[in-house]
This record gives sequence, C-alpha cells and structure tokens, in this order.
Amino acid sequence: MEPNLWNFPTAEELVAALRAGDVSSAELTDEAITRIERHDKAINAVCVPDFDRARAAAHAADQARARGEDRPLLGIPVTVKESYDIAGLPTTWGMPEHRSHLPAEDAVQVSRLKGAGAVILGKTNVPLGLQDVQSFNEIYGTTNNPWDHGRTPGGSSGGSAAALACGFGALSIGSDIGGSLRTPAHFCGVYAHKPTLGLAASRGMVPPTAPAIPAESDLAVVGPMARTARDLTLLLDVMAGPDPLTHGVAYDVTLPPARHERLGDFRVLVLDEHPFIPTGAAVRAGVDRVADALADAGARVERHSPLLPDLTEAALLYAQLLFSGFAARFPVEAYEHFRALAAGLSPDDHSLDAARLRAMVFSHRDWTEANNRRELHRHGWRRLFAEFDAVVCPVTPTPAFPHDHDPDPLARRLDIDGVAHPYLDQLVWAGLATMPGLPATAVPAGLSPEGLPVGVQIVGPMFEDRTPLRLAELLEERIGGFQAPA
Repeated sequence: MEPNLWNFPTAEELVAALRAGDVSSAELTDEAITRIERHDKAINAVCVPDFDRARAAAHAADQARARGEDRPLLGIPVTVKESYDIAGLPTTWGMPEHRSHLPAEDAVQVSRLKGAGAVILGKTNVPLGLQDVQSFNEIYGTTNNPWDHGRTPGGSSGGSAAALACGFGALSIGSDIGGSLRTPAHFCGVYAHKPTLGLAASRGMVPPTAPAIPAESDLAVVGPMARTARDLTLLLDVMAGPDPLTHGVAYDVTLPPARHERLGDFRVLVLDEHPFIPTGAAVRAGVDRVADALADAGARVERHSPLLPDLTEAALLYAQLLFSGFAARFPVEAYEHFRALAAGLSPDDHSLDAARLRAMVFSHRDWTEANNRRELHRHGWRRLFAEFDAVVCPVTPTPAFPHDHDPDPLARRLDIDGVAHPYLDQLVWAGLATMPGLPATAVPAGLSPEGLPVGVQIVGPMFEDRTPLRLAELLEERIGGFQAPA
C-alpha cells in the first residue's frame, strides 16, 4: 500500500497541522475515506462505513476551528470498534440475529470522542460475540492481517488494529477482557493500552438489545489504540474518567505522573516463560530486544523475582473469573449441559480447559472464593511494584497465526514452533494483567523472521497508567515502533 500524505502521520502531528492551518479536517477525512475505499476490500477492517456523517463532522470541525475553538481531537479521523453503540449505526457484535439492531444513543466513549472533536469514519470488525482471538462473523465476514492476508489480525478489536496498520484513521477505540486490545496490536504492529480496571467508563459497549446502563463488567475494560505511544496517552486522556451517571456524580480522575522520565531510571522485571504454555522463538526475541534496550539505557532489568505472584494460580484464577462470567448469561439448557460435562471431569484434571469448564458452573460461593484469592494476588502485585516500576512480558506466545474458523475453539490448536497447544491457553499472558485489573500497554518490538509484527506488553501498577505509557514512549524512541505493512 502506498502511503498518502496525511494517512500515516500521528494524531499528535495531525493536531499540530490542523492548528497551523496546513490542512483541513475535510481534507484529512476525504483522504482517509479514499484510502479505505481503495484498500479495505482486501482487509475488511471497516465493516460499517459512515462516510457521509464523517464528511459533515469534518466540515463542522473546520468551522469550529475557524471560530477559534480548539479541542484535543478536533478534526481528527478515527474509527470505533463495532461493539460500541453509535446512534444510527448497527451494533451487532457479529451476531446474525441482531444484524438490524440500531441503538438510539451513543456509548459514553463515542460521546467523549465527539466531544473532543473527533471525526468518526465508521465501525471496525469483530468476532462473534467478541469471543475470539480472531475477527470474523457471518454478517461482515473475515478481517485479514495487513501483513499477511492469510492470517488473523487478532481479536476482538482486530478490525481496529488492522485499520490503524493500513492508515484508515489515526486512532481507534476498542475493548479488552482476554487481550482484545493487546493481541490485535501485537499481531498488526500497532499500539494499544488496556487501562486499569474501572478507569474508563464503558456504558454503551454492550451486547445488542442489552440496556445501556452504567454497570461495569468484571475484568472488562475499554481503551485506546494508535500508531504511537504518545497518541495512546492523548486518547486515554479523552477516555478516562468515571461514568457521569454514577461515580462521576462525585468523583473526577487525576492520574499520577509516570514514575520516571528517563529510560535508565526504570526498574523492570522481564518475563518470557509461563508454566502453562511455551513462548515461541519470535516472541522471545521481541522480549529480548526490549530487555536489551532497557539494559543498554541503564535501566535495572531483572529476569526473576520472588515477589512475582504465582503464575500458575494466576492463570487458573483468570480462567475461573473469565468463564464464570461468560457462562452466567447462558440459557438454562446450556448451563445444564456444561454442568454434566464438568461432573464428568477427573478430579486429577488440573488443565486450563478443565478449570474453564468447572468455572462455567460455579456457585456464588465458588466465585467469591476465587475473587478473594484475586484480592490476595492484587496485594502481591502492590508489593512487587514497590520494588519494580513495570513488568515486560509477551502478549501471546506467537505472532499472528493463520485463520482458523473451526466452530469449536476447544478443537483448535495453536502452533508454537511446530508443536500444537490448546488454542485458548494462549490467553494466559493477557490474563496476567486482566485478572488483577492492572494497566498494560502493548508495544511493537520488531518483526519475526517471516516478516510478521511482534509486540510485548508493559504491565504497570494499578491506576498508574502513565508509567507503562511513558515507558512505551521511551522504548519507541530507542528501538522504533510502528512500521506500515508493504
């Protein structure tokens, strides 16, 4: 794909150009639309275009700027994950039975984008029910990885990551419960930030026909995606803050500054091994590249710490909390089916698949016990972050893998350096930050020998989101960041 003049500058650069009068929002928007129309047939990232309203919004942004107005994203073209409600556009979550669902009002984050002056180009593709590490569904089809069309861009925010990699807008917003921001960023060579649990309100990021009420889901967050780390911070500042209908009545948010400004001042724990799944050579090389850059800059880098909460128990807790939450919405017949399957498990089966199945029929007592153990892990992380500023580790064990549309995820296998592993076990690295609710920034760390992007995640202390974001900025300066696919 040939780069156009305004398709790949950062959002920060575009804001500066708009303020200087070097370009208009109408020009930025027309160029973005032209690029989508020219190239998205092969990628299928933007599943619900909204070009007429985008052009109208761009014209309004130019008029506002001419009146002397200035807002953080005034006139910047962006995309939005399909799962967010936008009045007048379908929200389906890829479910065929909801293909005609049109919400009446914008999600709170869509309102914040518009309030900041952003121009919304359209919605990006997702997997069925947002429940896959890929992005395909019967309504909108399959989204391809811009680096290799035979591979997935990741999920569930795969359409957003692919759109950014292709220059379809400067920013996007997604969501994350199983790595849904971080995995697509890792697979597509862009940036994403999973905020601290509860930092950004998610009202209106709900399944079709569910009421858009201000109730935050356990484990799940909404967050920013971009082509640079600084743009993540720009967008997070727009997204952060409680829902104005609940905590926002009484609370505002002020994030503490990053712990350090210089790369050499950071204390970083680097992990590349997990007890449940091996790390592929390409991802291990990416982790090493980041570790070497940190050490070369004078940062304190450790590979082991007795303060690290137990990764085996953490992965089991994550599986229990995640799948008990999923199954709570199942119909009674499905619940009874899974209860029978769980009853047939051997007591000696301590696999993650078994943990997930047992969790699907948890009692409230079971869930409360798991939640109490999560609180102990959170306290363990507080102790670790008294000695370290961040943890660097994989997002998943491999770069982007070939499309696999087997309807049974339990039948799928993930190839790690020629050895097959259970497909869902790749979620353990995402769960490292998700289970305790920690912030995590996904950053590019180079290319694999096959020319596929490889990323790592930087996990930080709870509500200290600016610390992993600042470390991401400094690493971008040191080892480079986003590269556009050929």
